[in-house]
Amino acid sequence: MAKAKILIVEDESIIAKDIQNSLLNLNYSVPDIVNTGEKAILAVEEHKPDLVLMDIVLKGEMNGIEAATKIKETYNVPVVFLTANADDTIINKAKLAEPYGFIIKPFREKELQTTIEMILYKHEKVSEIKKERDFYNAIIENKDVKDSIYVRSDYRLNRIKFEDIYYIEALKDYVIINTADNSYTTHTTMKEILSILPPKDFCRVHRSFIVRLDKIFSIKYPDLVIEDKKKVLPIGGLYKKELYNRLNFI
Repeated sequence: MAKAKILIVEDESIIAKDIQNSLLNLNYSVPDIVNTGEKAILAVEEHKPDLVLMDIVLKGEMNGIEAATKIKETYNVPVVFLTANADDTIINKAKLAEPYGFIIKPFREKELQTTIEMILYKHEKVSEIKKERDFYNAIIENKDVKDSIYVRSDYRLNRIKFEDIYYIEALKDYVIINTADNSYTTHTTMKEILSILPPKDFCRVHRSFIVRLDKIFSIKYPDLVIEDKKKVLPIGGLYKKELYNRLNFI
């Protein structure tokens, strides 16, 4: 496994060297040590570190809080503040940068390692969730030009073609999407599902059921039968008229 790269931003050279030695002893990589907020941003751009240890009080026009805010917004790299001053005023100002944590100087190597490992793990998981959420939202936003839906089920996204869906069943705060071979349970509502499904192909027939119209085998009110599966579903009185209007009769 590659060593995690930790950028040090500290304007006291002796303290910076001590932090570097601690990180190297803990088997981390230190690509650079810088002493201003401006240099910190340039170093993040150049080295792409996994984490930044940032002193709050720095030389130059940009303090650690301002630099951390810029790094978070532009590069999505987690920042941990280093400070010898833990008074409420400093901490409250630092909170505005939404750091991943604080380390009070002086600190022990074990404390440093524990903080870094927890933050690296948290940042990885948060990034994975964000990617999945952005991917899922992108699918929702482009639903009108898609022939399928991605359903979050069993801790992954499953692609289901609309033409393969037989019927959908509501179950409290979940829905079950039934295809010929599988059933997918996902946390959503019937209203949300209806907003995604192509309306020309699907119809709600009961408060707890949506069916694909071309999968209906037969109807004998108050029930219908789904082809292949021979599943009998109820037809709700409030939905009967809409269903019948959608069907071709001879």
